[in-house]
Amino acid sequence: MRWREICGITFVVLLCASANGAQAQSPYDIGRPATAAEIAGWNIDVGRDGSNLPKGSGSVSHGREVFAEQCASCHGDSGEGGLGDRLAGGQGTIGTAKPIRTVGSYWPYAPTLFDYIRRAMPQNAPQSLSDGDVYAVSAYVLNLNGLVGADATLDAKSLAAIKMPNRDRFVGDARPDVK
Repeated sequence: MRWREICGITFVVLLCASANGAQAQSPYDIGRPATAAEIAGWNIDVGRDGSNLPKGSGSVSHGREVFAEQCASCHGDSGEGGLGDRLAGGQGTIGTAKPIRTVGSYWPYAPTLFDYIRRAMPQNAPQSLSDGDVYAVSAYVLNLNGLVGADATLDAKSLAAIKMPNRDRFVGDARPDVK
C-alpha cells in the first residue's frame, strides 16, 4: 500500500470511531477529556449584538492610560498606526480609491472590538487585560474615532448600543445556497 492510502484508511477509521462516540485512547495513556469548567474558561466569544459580554465597565480616561501603557508602542499615541494597524480616522474613505480601514471607518459592530482586544491584545500578552481594562481601551479607541464622548464609560449594555458608521454598508452573501 502506498503512504496516502494508509493515511486515508487511518483517517476513516478514526472518523468512524469518533462518530460512534468512542474516545480515542492515547497509546501513551496521557491526557484526559476537558472538564465543563475548562471549556467554559475558553468560551469567551462575544456576538456582534453584545451577547456574552462580561460584567464590568471602563471609562475613556482609564482607557487612555491603559492604551498608553499597553497599545501605543504599536498603534501610536493616538491610534494613528505604526508597527500595528491604524485604529482611528478614515471616516468617509471606504468608498474611495484609497480606503483607510480603521475601527471608526470600517468595523461594523462595536462589541467585536471588545472581543478582538480581549482575545488578541496586547500582541505580546494576549488575554492579559482585565475585562474592565478591555472596556476602557474599547471606550478610548471609540472616542478617538468620535463615536463616544470623552466622559463616556462603557459596559455591556452601552457598548452593544453603539451603532458603528459602517454597519449598514456590509452586505450578506446573495447566493441562495449559502445560509
